[in-house]
Amino acid sequence: MLVRRLLVVLFFFPALAWAQVPATTEPSQPAAAPPPAVAPVDPAAPSDTVKPSPTPPAPATQAVLPKDLSVWGMFLAADWVVKAVMIGLVIASVLTWTVFVAKSLELAAAVRRQRRLLAALDSAPSLDKAPSGDLVTAALAEQRLSADTVDDREGLKERVASRLERLEAATGRRMLKGTGLLATIGSTAPFVGLFGTVWGIMNSFIGISRSQTTNLAVVAPGIAEALLATALGLVAAIPAVVIYNHFSRRVTAYRALVGDTSAAVLRLVSRDLGRR
Repeated sequence: MLVRRLLVVLFFFPALAWAQVPATTEPSQPAAAPPPAVAPVDPAAPSDTVKPSPTPPAPATQAVLPKDLSVWGMFLAADWVVKAVMIGLVIASVLTWTVFVAKSLELAAAVRRQRRLLAALDSAPSLDKAPSGDLVTAALAEQRLSADTVDDREGLKERVASRLERLEAATGRRMLKGTGLLATIGSTAPFVGLFGTVWGIMNSFIGISRSQTTNLAVVAPGIAEALLATALGLVAAIPAVVIYNHFSRRVTAYRALVGDTSAAVLRLVSRDLGRR
C-alpha cells in the first residue's frame, strides 16, 4: 500500500501540473500604463492660468509693383529731373511737327508762285512786259540806275546778274529758316533722353541700397521711367532728322527753280540790250 501511494504521488501530481500550463506559451509583456489623467479646465478659473496658443509669425511684407504702368502713370511717378527731361522732349517733338507743317505750306506756295513766274518770263517779249517779282524788280531798278551809262552793255548785265545772285542767296536762306531747329533737335534729343535714362537708373540703385533688397518691384519702376525717357528722346530725334533731310532736298530744288527764273530775267535783259 505504501508503494502504491508513492507511485500515485509520483505520476499524478506532475501530470496535473503539466495540464495547468497553456499549450503555447508566449513571453509575458508588461501591461501598458494608463494615460495620465488630464485635469479639466475650470471656466471659472482666472485667465492667467490658461496659456494662449502661440501666434504664428506674420509673413514678411514684400514690395508690390505699382498698379499703373502706363505712360502717364510712369510720368507721374518719375523723379522731377526725369519729368523735366520728358517735358522738354515732348516740347521738342511738338516744335518739330509745327515746323514741318508750316514749312511745307510755305515751300508749296513758293514753288507754285515761282513756276508761274518762270512760265510768264519765258513767254514775255521784254523785261518791261514781264510779270512783277523780286527778280524782275531788281533788274528794272538796275536798268534805271544805269541809264546814264554810255554803251555799257556788259557792265549792265554783270550788275544785274550780281543783284539776281544776291536775291537767290537771300531766298535760299529765307526758305532754310526754321530747319536749323530740326537739326538741333535731331542731334541733341538722343543725348537728352540718355541723361534721363542715366538719372532713372541711378534712382533705381539708390532704391536698392535703401531697401537692401534686389526685388524686381524695387528696381522696375526706375528702369521703366528711364526707358520712357529714352523712348521720348528717339521719338523727338528721328522725325527731326528725317524732316530736316526732306526740307534740305526741297529747298535745294526750290533754289534751282529760282536760278532758272534768274536766268530767264537775264535773257530778257540781254534781249532788251540787243534791241537798243
